[in-house]
Parts: sequence; structure tokens; C-alpha cells
Amino acid sequence: MSGSPRDRIPSYLGAMATYAAALAGAVLVGRVEGRAFTQQYSARDLTLGAVATHKFTRLTSKDGVTTPLRAPFTTYEGEAGSAEVHERPKESNHLQHTIGELVTCPFCLAPWVAGGYVVALNLAPGPARAWAALFSVVAASDWLQHGYAHLRAD
Repeated sequence: MSGSPRDRIPSYLGAMATYAAALAGAVLVGRVEGRAFTQQYSARDLTLGAVATHKFTRLTSKDGVTTPLRAPFTTYEGEAGSAEVHERPKESNHLQHTIGELVTCPFCLAPWVAGGYVVALNLAPGPARAWAALFSVVAASDWLQHGYAHLRAD
């Protein structure tokens, strides 16, 4: 497959439509269950969610252990340091390439993860906060590991 990003517009539109449909579906589920989405979020929930989304998207898109999840859509290119790998989207077809772009880019994946978190805060707040706490603690641990390694190297 060759071509420019313009050639992939239909698959990009499909990804955006999937995202919008998933969020709309979640709102519909909430209404059917009689749950109105909140109008305000606490600073704690937003902060934990931001840190957790950052860490979860890094793990999902860059961690060596999650390579099998990305393998149908990516080609391995090498180690990237700090237990991360560098992969590129496969070029077999536009849909596979678009999914490959999504799953190798933490910035691209973040709206999907954050959307799931916000939906979960409304439909299942306890598990959503537990997920956010877990990945926030992992993110803090990573920073401590990097700081320790830096101190040990000096």
C-alpha cells in the first residue's frame, strides 16, 4: 500500500465515527439505566484520570509486553529504551494502517482511553477510580525508578 494520508481519509473517518458512536452508545446506556452524566468532575478525578490515561496509553502503545496486542497492525522496528519499543503501522491496507497509527501513538490513543474513563466515572465510578488510582501509582513508580536510576548513575 502506498499513498498519502489523504488516501486514508475514509479509514480515519471510520475511526472517528467509531469513537463518536461508542461515546453516544455509553450516553444511551446511561439514560436507559437512569443515570445522568454529571455536569462537574472533581479535581481529584481529573488529575488521577490524566495521570492514569498518560500511563495506560504509554503502556498500551509503547511497552514491549503489549506488543502482541499491536502486532496485527504494526511492524517492530527496535528497542526504544525504558522497556519501550518502536513500531510503525503496517502498510497492508488503509484500515490496518489507521489502527496501527492509533495503537502506536499515545497521543492518538489518549482520547479513547480518557473517553472510557469519563464514561466509567458516570456508569461505574468505583471501578473507574480504582483503575485511575492503579495506573497513577504505576506512573509515580516509574518516575521514582527513573530518579533512582539517575541517582545511582552519578
